[in-house]
Amino acid sequence: MRVPLAWLRAYCDPGLTAAQVADRLDLTGTELERIEQVGVGAPDGFVVGRVLSAEQHPNADRLKVCEVDDGSGEPRTIVCGAPNVAAGQAVPVALPGAAMPDGTRLGEAKLRGVESSGMILAEDELGIGEQHSGIVVLDGDRLAPGTPLAEVLPIADEVLELEITPNRPDCLSVYGIAREVHAATGAPLAEDPSDADAEAAGDDAVEDHAAVEIADPDVCLRFTARVFEDVTIGPSPLWLKQRLIAAGQRPISNVVDVTNYVMLLTGQPLHAFDLDRVRGARIVVRRAGNGEKMTTLDDVERIFDPSMALVCDAEGPSGIAGIMGGQVSEVSDGTTRVLMEAATWVGPNVLKTSKALGLRSEASTRFEKQLHPEQAMVAQRLAARLMVELCGARLVPGTIDAYPAPAEPRTIALDLGRVERLLGTRIPDEDVARILATLGFETSARAADRGAPHVGADAAGAAGGERALTVTVPYWRDADVQREADLIEEIARVYGLDKLPTTLPARERAVGRLTHGQALRRRLEDALRDRGLDEVVGWSFTAPEALERLRLGDEPALRLTNPLSEDQSVMRPLLLPGLLDAARHNAAHGAPGVALFESAHVYRPDGPLDAPEGSPRGATPAAERSHVAGLLTQSAPATWRSPAGPADFYAGKGLVEALTAVAGVDLVAKPGSEPFLHPGRACRVLVAARGASDPVEIGWIGELHPLVARAWDLAGAVAFELDADALAEVTAGDVATFDDVTSFPAVLQDIAVVAPVDVAAAAVEAAVREGGGELLTSVGVFDVYEGEQVGEGNRSLALRLEFQAPDRTLTEDEVADRRGAIEAALGEIGGRIRG
Repeated sequence: MRVPLAWLRAYCDPGLTAAQVADRLDLTGTELERIEQVGVGAPDGFVVGRVLSAEQHPNADRLKVCEVDDGSGEPRTIVCGAPNVAAGQAVPVALPGAAMPDGTRLGEAKLRGVESSGMILAEDELGIGEQHSGIVVLDGDRLAPGTPLAEVLPIADEVLELEITPNRPDCLSVYGIAREVHAATGAPLAEDPSDADAEAAGDDAVEDHAAVEIADPDVCLRFTARVFEDVTIGPSPLWLKQRLIAAGQRPISNVVDVTNYVMLLTGQPLHAFDLDRVRGARIVVRRAGNGEKMTTLDDVERIFDPSMALVCDAEGPSGIAGIMGGQVSEVSDGTTRVLMEAATWVGPNVLKTSKALGLRSEASTRFEKQLHPEQAMVAQRLAARLMVELCGARLVPGTIDAYPAPAEPRTIALDLGRVERLLGTRIPDEDVARILATLGFETSARAADRGAPHVGADAAGAAGGERALTVTVPYWRDADVQREADLIEEIARVYGLDKLPTTLPARERAVGRLTHGQALRRRLEDALRDRGLDEVVGWSFTAPEALERLRLGDEPALRLTNPLSEDQSVMRPLLLPGLLDAARHNAAHGAPGVALFESAHVYRPDGPLDAPEGSPRGATPAAERSHVAGLLTQSAPATWRSPAGPADFYAGKGLVEALTAVAGVDLVAKPGSEPFLHPGRACRVLVAARGASDPVEIGWIGELHPLVARAWDLAGAVAFELDADALAEVTAGDVATFDDVTSFPAVLQDIAVVAPVDVAAAAVEAAVREGGGELLTSVGVFDVYEGEQVGEGNRSLALRLEFQAPDRTLTEDEVADRRGAIEAALGEIGGRIRG
């Protein structure tokens, strides 16, 4: 919404700069996008001049040499090309050095051999209109030469461009913003310009000229019409043109400009019909017939369907309800009779029609947010005054008002004690009443429940009992303020949200902590980040074609009934497609080696895809689960010495083992595969809580099937995907424990164990742990050797041992005793400590 500051000040002038006004509005919920300068760069250098003479230029047929009195005492010579310049006129003059609307500085010039010092200006050169065919002629009787032009014409202005939220259609008007400034600053608010009506004249009645019928009340809440005769079509006055241009509208003619001006000032769109072109002098509001056509004012033929509302005359459509009129009854230079329409349309219908036709207008922007029916007559009153004043029109007595279901004013009970409880601070009762009054709400004391006493009429307090008010909502806030909480929000934003204390919500037995599943997912994500994987965030939707490339074409999937596109028409049943898309994108941009993971939800049908007859659309139940998935395309970064190769199965298995270790469960690999995995290099992932006998399947690991890798333009990759919710369920009963960290030093020793090659390293490690007892806190294999020095059929494992006691420093004898026990345990599996 563009709000010219000068126009705003005409109704509420707080005496603040544009930036300060914007700050006050911002604090009360009306966000500023930017402040724009319109008109001339600065008013300095623009004055009123009087043309003393206008002689033909000696060297140009279309130029005149003018002597102009600019109030300086010496006449100024100005060469002018306007055909309407003449002696005796009062005109706007730009002096050398003045900043023009396009930012250029006016200088001295020589035109066809004659020195010209300044410029006599047309509308577009002042930025207050679009006319360039002639200069602006001012009222010469009242203006003295040298008068600053800014005192006569609005040649320089600032525009506040505001972001209006959908629940505030009242702020899509200049007077609506003036109300907000009044409430935010306390500056006086001028009388509503729509309160006064025009005087009707004549012995005829409006019903003698036109008739209106609402055939479908489901699309139109109210339709009002007035008739004007003896209309003179012409240009609008400069002040009106300037306000329209500053607000982003193009002046057209006085009648059309009146409709746009009233819409911008009150927020209620209007439409003017040439009554002589309304066939049958009859207006019918109805739904369109299937395939019905009409050419709109933008010279485009539109085709309608029965969901769309039309304004029709006796022979067919003449306008799209709430969006745009038709050419068939357009106001033109020959118009002398005008039917002025101000209607209230059903917002959702306007929004749906606008979207279906791809046609959006200033009117539809307002109607789709649902205006109140009372605004129709508000706009009619203001438009009637302007039509009489600016178009010389005669207002025919009476108003056609089709209003099937009149709306009653909304009243809300406000408990002043609840205001304090919700906001966390006490706002004096008189301040509550004052704030509501500045916003246009009417308040009155009401009897509290169970016969409690009334509060004072000024809400200053109560002698006893509950403090309560009855609040009547003004029509322009009816769609937004519907309950007590809405009133309290209004009080808070005007009182000042910055004045409210910052407190935590008061909730009994509420402890802010993560659930077990949330905490586990965070630990899993941290574990993958710690191992060098980068997190990606993919779409919750995927394409059916992606599932086919994964060889999952026969798998049931959840399809959207109204997708954004075919590529996002299926809810993803697993995270792998998004990871593959990210890997392909990186490879296409020169980064083939990636290590990626994602932790997010997947969606799968939890019942039959075909809903039973009579069930609501989209009735298929869905299972939403949290998954963690990873994808590696290279086993290690490439170097000049060793190019990287594709990651293998064991790289993925190592990551999954790390995740199960974080969760505190045992990993069990089970033969099995998925259609998108290499059949010989994949497995199912099962886990079991430590001490439990039955493992639970939670996912898979494997190298990509070559066809799948080729479909995503990858040389190869390994991936895994785990059901984090299932993993959380397995570990839900685990109790977190901790071991105290001892301050006594550890004893580190390295040993080499020789054992037959058919003895697993895990068996060697288990024997060492058994012999080391409680003092052996850590065992790890760090080297393997096979060769002549250990004999054929044997191998040597190098292990690092860490001995530590929680309550003392170990002695050499204690460690030596443990070494002996270790050697004895190794002997039982055919091993020995290498000397």
